[in-house]
Amino acid sequence: MSKIIGIDLGTTNSCVAVMEGGEPKVIPNAEGSRTTPSIVAFTKDGEILVGEPAKRQAVTNPENTLFAIKRLIGRKCDDEIVQKDKDMVPYKIVCADNGDAWVEVNGKKMSPQEVSALILKKMKETAEDYLGHEVKEAVITVPAYFNDAQRQATKDAGRIAGLDVKRIINEPTAAALAYGVDKDTKGDKKIAVYDLGGGTFDISIIEVADVDGEKQIEVLATNGDTFLGGEDFDKRIIDYVVEEFKKDQGVDLRNDPLALQRLKEAAEKAKIELSSREQTDINLPYITADATGPKHLNVRITRAKFESLIEDLVEKSIEPCRIAMKDAGLSTGDIDDVILVGGSTRVPLVQKKVEEFFGKAPRKDVNPDEAVAI
Repeated sequence: MSKIIGIDLGTTNSCVAVMEGGEPKVIPNAEGSRTTPSIVAFTKDGEILVGEPAKRQAVTNPENTLFAIKRLIGRKCDDEIVQKDKDMVPYKIVCADNGDAWVEVNGKKMSPQEVSALILKKMKETAEDYLGHEVKEAVITVPAYFNDAQRQATKDAGRIAGLDVKRIINEPTAAALAYGVDKDTKGDKKIAVYDLGGGTFDISIIEVADVDGEKQIEVLATNGDTFLGGEDFDKRIIDYVVEEFKKDQGVDLRNDPLALQRLKEAAEKAKIELSSREQTDINLPYITADATGPKHLNVRITRAKFESLIEDLVEKSIEPCRIAMKDAGLSTGDIDDVILVGGSTRVPLVQKKVEEFFGKAPRKDVNPDEAVAI
């Protein structure tokens, strides 16, 4: 019997899981990672790269590397999110004949569904390689605020990838299930799901109600920021390092795509390290060269410096929390549990601000990268 897989199709990263012996198991991809970058690239030779290989060449092939496609799926051209996205991404966003937002690569127009299907296909193949048989059915998660068009478009992407999408599940609901809130004691519970991913931030207030011994999960309110995530943290580190290097060496790395690609990878690594360490060094030998010869980059970043660079971004996530609480008609004292989802919630400053706002320590017993897929 072929198994049903669960896919978290994220803005920045995607994750796939399968049930094994009654327990959900996250499946590592061909590169050995448990999450796969939601990035698709088209090379000059007409090759299609998906995931890590696409990410590695993003800065040197910007107009043909598609990322954060989830922001476009099921949206019209005149949607304000699409308009904002147009100014921010290096690839071309165009209008389809029916008014939908599409992308254009190498003169060819593609729907976000087709691009997302390439990512889903990679997740499907990851599962098939692991299970040793074909996978035909899947459950895919979407943000709680997705409307019917966005949900249908996600289903269509699954179909293009060769998957029969059995259900579309809300991400906060999926995360709450991963934390086992449906197995908790009797009575109703109100839970805040704080989801800070690579490209987007979502806060959802959900209620787990006990109806005749059955658990029912309802989303009471949802809010967020479609343009706030860990990539913005990376950008702050990049900007800081570029400025330091310019002061030190008189060279602006912004004009050097190869140097930027290396710096982008190093900045993400530094951010991750600063979650568990007090300081880290960004050390990139031979980063660039000028008339005087090769230049080496070495910048030390302390956790305190990093926190000062991102404090306003983290603060930006608190206002949507306030609005969601107000929409749900609740005060922070009514919240029984706060759960963290998304890799960016590993940043200690994020955890601190969430705890300050909700007045209670968030739960950390599930891997935030994998909660939704599980």
